[in-house]
Amino acid sequence: MSAITLENVSLSFAAKPQPFTVLDDISLSLEKGEFVVLLGPSGCGKSTILNLVAGFNKPDRGRVAAGGKTVKLPGPDRGMIFQQPNLFPWLSVLENVTFGPRLGKYHKNEVNAQALDWLTRVGLKGFEHHAPWQLSGGMKQRVALARAWLPEPEVLLLDEPFGALDAQTRLMMQELLRDAWLATGTTLLFVTHDVEEALFLADRILIMSAKPGKIVEEVILPFGHERDIETLAEHPAYSGIKHHVLHRVRQEAKRHLG
Repeated sequence: MSAITLENVSLSFAAKPQPFTVLDDISLSLEKGEFVVLLGPSGCGKSTILNLVAGFNKPDRGRVAAGGKTVKLPGPDRGMIFQQPNLFPWLSVLENVTFGPRLGKYHKNEVNAQALDWLTRVGLKGFEHHAPWQLSGGMKQRVALARAWLPEPEVLLLDEPFGALDAQTRLMMQELLRDAWLATGTTLLFVTHDVEEALFLADRILIMSAKPGKIVEEVILPFGHERDIETLAEHPAYSGIKHHVLHRVRQEAKRHLG
């Protein structure tokens, strides 16, 4: 059973003089434990797909399913991380990470222990009682990562989560994300416009067009799971794949602007 399925999904938004078609007859499937990246020009509907899977929007036509069940509303089986960490400034790091479980019935000691374990995994041991304003941008995003993974979602949706970070912090976060993914086996659907980021992270890249959004190509990456960000470019297939993906994305961006 697929972890995520979109079947002939279309979605339009109201606009004048006529509705604007964001997605047109999109079909895709992610198997359990896959890491798939959506790559394409701005405005092609990448984030809209995440919102559909999360249950924030509903398609005009077609079906969106998670774990074989039609998505109707947000649920704890699907976590999401945005470009901004969206931490509650009046809560401590630990309180931010445990915010979701604390909304319902939970075992405080057990949940706190799991949260501290995740904070250790993301390199924030000893920061659990800090306030968000005391953290750097990269540290805040690590808190968001721990918060999203704590409830053990089946699927994690990531909408350009490292786009606002400096280059070195972004590389560190990419490595951290892959390590967490390999350790948990969670299904990841990741949105980016950065080709090198997509090549390092993904099992598969789905390249999208715009006006309206469609999936125009699937690229299966041959790099294996154990990747070193410093040596990946030495892989014999890397240069050719990077050139091809860059070319396809630029083609779609030019067509979109035209």
